Amino acid sequence: MNLEKKLSSSTNILFKRPKVTGAVISLLLITLILYIANQRYQMVKDDQRLEMNRVLNVVRYNVDQSLKNSYTAALTLGLTISGDGKPRDFELVAEQLIQSNPNLQAVELVPDGVIKYIYPLKGNEAALNINVFKLSKEISLEAKKAVEHRKMYFAGPMKLKQGGVGIVGRMPLFFDNKFWGFSAVVIKLDIFLKEAGVREVAKGRYAFQLSKINPATGMEEFFMPKIQTTPDAVKESVTFSDGNWKLYMMSIPSYKPYIKIILPTIFAIFLAGLSGFLVSLVFKRPAELEQLVHVQASRLLENELKFKTIFDQAAIGIMEVDSNTGDLLHVNSRLCKILGYSAEELESKRFQMLSHPDDLDNGLNYFERMENGEISEFELLKRYLHQDGTVVWANLVITPLWHPGTKPTSHIAIVEDVTEKIEAERIAVEYRQRIESLINTIDGIVWEANPFTFEFAFVSEKSKDILGYSSEEWLASPTFWLDHIHPEDREYRLHYCYSFADKLEQHDFEYRMIAKDGRIVWLRDIVNVVISQGKVVMLRGIMIDISRNKQAEKDLNHSFDLVNEQNKRLLNFSYIVSHNLRSHTSNIQSIAALIESASSNEERNEMVALLKTVSNSLNETLLNLNKVVNIQTNINVIVEPLELREYINRTLDVLQDQIVLKKARIINRVSEEVLVNYNPAYLESILLNFIFNAIRYSHPERSPIIELSCAMESQLVLKIKDNGIGMDLEKHGAELFGMYKTFNGNADSRGVGLFISKNQIDAMGGKVTVESEFGTGTTFTIFFK
Repeated sequence: MNLEKKLSSSTNILFKRPKVTGAVISLLLITLILYIANQRYQMVKDDQRLEMNRVLNVVRYNVDQSLKNSYTAALTLGLTISGDGKPRDFELVAEQLIQSNPNLQAVELVPDGVIKYIYPLKGNEAALNINVFKLSKEISLEAKKAVEHRKMYFAGPMKLKQGGVGIVGRMPLFFDNKFWGFSAVVIKLDIFLKEAGVREVAKGRYAFQLSKINPATGMEEFFMPKIQTTPDAVKESVTFSDGNWKLYMMSIPSYKPYIKIILPTIFAIFLAGLSGFLVSLVFKRPAELEQLVHVQASRLLENELKFKTIFDQAAIGIMEVDSNTGDLLHVNSRLCKILGYSAEELESKRFQMLSHPDDLDNGLNYFERMENGEISEFELLKRYLHQDGTVVWANLVITPLWHPGTKPTSHIAIVEDVTEKIEAERIAVEYRQRIESLINTIDGIVWEANPFTFEFAFVSEKSKDILGYSSEEWLASPTFWLDHIHPEDREYRLHYCYSFADKLEQHDFEYRMIAKDGRIVWLRDIVNVVISQGKVVMLRGIMIDISRNKQAEKDLNHSFDLVNEQNKRLLNFSYIVSHNLRSHTSNIQSIAALIESASSNEERNEMVALLKTVSNSLNETLLNLNKVVNIQTNINVIVEPLELREYINRTLDVLQDQIVLKKARIINRVSEEVLVNYNPAYLESILLNFIFNAIRYSHPERSPIIELSCAMESQLVLKIKDNGIGMDLEKHGAELFGMYKTFNGNADSRGVGLFISKNQIDAMGGKVTVESEFGTGTTFTIFFK
């Protein structure tokens, strides 16, 4: 009663002094408004920070796109390099890249770090033949960093040799795991910043600053005009790892966000004063206030009825749970349907009795955090037990009904039945695993790839059996396939793939790839083009290992070539035997007939001596033919690496007396590093024959000069050049390497040496050619296999 009297007394005082009451309420409202204005000011600052973050995100995206375009351009330019390390169609590809990437000032190829190719050349002449490893320390370090990490790195901003300030992206290129050089792109700094959108932010609000840590000094360098800011200025930054840059964005003093809240605050203060005035009027009319309270109570009751209706008819399960005991206080009909119980049965149970035994402890940690006020609510996936014993999967959301900092009372649990969704996901996983298992049993690498970039999206595990690489290793690099194609097949196959990328038909081609253990694997790639809405969206295919077939084909071709070669040699040998032995046997028959018809012993003895001469000639012919047979039938000649210069020196030592006698000058230009895989006896015989012939057939009016040189053309080549008497190749060229073919009239010429040497060279898989001019000299060129 005393409390009621005190409240009644206070109410009467308010009614008796409405102006004081209005003034107090106005003061309280103004205080609240100032507090809200301060919070609004902080929100404006936060909005400013969010706006700056959005702008920086746009700038980051623009920079990433620009760098990706530059990466694609550098990669495309690198693909112009063929297996011999020379670019193909550099000007054409570079022109297309510049046209499709307007932000590029120039593109370059930098073999061994030296700028040898640049497009467009006009205006960029000053950059030609510059070694990037010999420029300033920071430029050299950035170039070495790209090689060390084997990834594209954007150096700069830096002063360009051709003028201006720009950024240079260098992609290191490796062939057979050996550094070849860089594929580079040059971007003007102004164009780069414009493309990023740095210049498009409204003036008078924000400013930018670009910086980078100098790799040589470790100091942060800035590349844009200095920004004047205040201590409370909002600052944000973003880092770009591809160039190790940092972009700052700051608000400038002229931008005053508090202006946005001054007018609303003044208006709110006016409303506070007006509210105080109105309150004073309200207290003058208690009956109206009492009526208003009654209306509000009616609305509260109406809202409670609406809540109860929503609670009971909700499409998801809802229950109110005692947070201390776990008893269910209220449940709705949907929860009863999900768990198979009536409302009375559920309200007689505890929350823990409905959970699956394995999920009882699931979420306890979250509940403790919610009790401690660390989180306002939590969500988790758990299992419940239906009345019939089946498992019900549910998505559970727990929301507390107590105020933060007070003792827990009860909480609301929202239960969404997701059993069908979980089952569908399980079936999908099983189906995917079954498909992947089936794909991995196929005897070939099943794959999917982008039809334009050839970046693979799927590779079956059969890749590990065929190439030694797992699918994870394959997919880790977007250029894995290109990097592991055999260098001799890469350019042709890439051109072939680009040619069929937009053709709606199946393709079938063969090429070689390098396996993880270094093996060369022949693959047959059967490619299907996947079409969606009339456009090519994907390439799908299977790579089949045909290495054994290729080896069998190679062995068969080798056997066929060997048989053909043996047949040619047999025909040639039969011709030699029939031609040369016939002449000797004819001579013997003729001499034998003369011996029988000789009229005196002196004549007979003369015929016998002649017969011995013919017999010796026949024996020599048989010995020569035996040498030829040994060379042509020996298919397992022992081969080992030999120092070519050493064997030349041995030959010169053997012919030293002839060199001195003829006053010959020998010029040996063959390097000591040159090695040939050859049979030692054959190499000695070949060098001896060619060098001895060069000395023997020297010009009578000048001292012989014999020059030996070695070069790598399509294969290793040895040239033996002399200034001897030479020969008429139009007259004798066809018979030059024939047996017993002589052209100079020397009494000691037998026409066997060149024939034997050519057979030895042919037996080793090489060939020999000759260039000669009568009276000038001769050059023999020996091609080693």
